[in-house]
Amino acid sequence: MKSDGINNKTDKINCMHCKYFSITWDPKHPRSCKLYGFKSSGMPSDTVYKSSGAPCDGFIKK
Repeated sequence: MKSDGINNKTDKINCMHCKYFSITWDPKHPRSCKLYGFKSSGMPSDTVYKSSGAPCDGFIKK
């Protein structure tokens, strides 16, 4: 994987390398996206893709 958090156009975005990614204290929803303002149990980029059908376009490398 490249250090920018994205392998190529067909691979998933690695939220761990994103400026907007954070860890929460909620055990049921331990990950959050500060850009879109939600918490999730999985990676926020997966939630964005499942709900919109498009990859997250807000990724900014930390």
